[in-house]
Amino acid sequence: MQTNHCDIVQFCVAGINYKKTDAGLRGQFAVSPDQYQSILDTANSYGIREVFVLSTCNRTEIYGLTHDVQLLINVLCTETSGDADLFNELAYIHCGTAAVQHLFEVAGGLDSQILGDYEIVGQLKQAVKFARSKGCIGSILERMVNAALQASKAIKNQTALSGGTVSVSFAAVQYIKEHSSDIAGKRILLLGTGKIGRNTCKNLVDYLGNSNITLINRSPEKAAQLANELSLRHALAEDMEAEVAKADIILVATSAAEPVILSSQLEDSGPKLIIDLSIPYNVECAAQDLDHITLVNVDDLSRLKDETLQKRRAEVPRAKEIIAEHIGEFAEWHAMRRHIPVLKAVKSTLQQIHLSRNSLVTTSTEVPDFSEDNAELRIQKIITTMAVKMRRQNHCGCQYIEAINEFIATGSN
Repeated sequence: MQTNHCDIVQFCVAGINYKKTDAGLRGQFAVSPDQYQSILDTANSYGIREVFVLSTCNRTEIYGLTHDVQLLINVLCTETSGDADLFNELAYIHCGTAAVQHLFEVAGGLDSQILGDYEIVGQLKQAVKFARSKGCIGSILERMVNAALQASKAIKNQTALSGGTVSVSFAAVQYIKEHSSDIAGKRILLLGTGKIGRNTCKNLVDYLGNSNITLINRSPEKAAQLANELSLRHALAEDMEAEVAKADIILVATSAAEPVILSSQLEDSGPKLIIDLSIPYNVECAAQDLDHITLVNVDDLSRLKDETLQKRRAEVPRAKEIIAEHIGEFAEWHAMRRHIPVLKAVKSTLQQIHLSRNSLVTTSTEVPDFSEDNAELRIQKIITTMAVKMRRQNHCGCQYIEAINEFIATGSN
């Protein structure tokens, strides 16, 4: 995939998140796995070769290299239920260095609805992995995302931004502890064992002291695997309605396009606490009108206050310093890309000189020794030195001549 040094200017992101939209609105632009494939196909038809989509409970964002960010928006909205006009009204748009900064802050947990929530890292990796498998990640995005993930890791290791235990999945456990009595005796049902579902399940086991938990997943083998790991019970998807009826507490972490729990299924049930971690909502909103049902969604959970969050805010300046350092390293790498054609040309010239010298049949001691043993090492050393000087001095022509002279001179040593 060919790119040039101007590509960074064309790097754009368009998205919506929790800051201006509630979970209901975000649900109109949530992207399912099937839609993701269609979005990438559509992007390619628009001539956008490097692109990926990040869709979580708190955001839907499309990143790509394009001369027109509106193309990214149109691509996304052709595959979601929301329309482009609404998206434009709600969206934030960044291009160039501002888009790079945004990506790094997202990966670093600075833009999470719960500050320092690192669940986003796994979601970002998965999004890029899928796009890469479809040929939609080139050298620019590959390097940029890797740099953002390295910055994220440094933030996690060098600051307390993720100190304590605060995440959407843990907030669900906190809510249960604060609003339920006799937790040990409650029957808990977890629907969905993907990334968030797994994290939620482990938090339930670790912090509630209740092992009366039943797992259901669309792919039954995943539910069975997690249930075996944690010594829990699992059930089949076709038994969901019966399990819903029996449960006292239900957590929904599915990614269905339509609600998997309907209000009608709950009308004659006993009191229940239902926590919907899904975007779009996977519990019918009308369920909250039932007197015996308490329905909580991700936005409700993210409003929980915790002293841990106050401590995390104090770490933001250091986290931003780390991001600036890694963005600087990425920018330096990107700036060097414009010299690649010259460096390749010089390397080719030096190799040709080496071959032509070796083809000479002479006994003259004045001819430099261009033996195969160290020629390639000398060439690479000279090219590396040349790259450093070009970065500092930016005189391509002078460095070209100097590299050739150096190669010839070192051949006689």
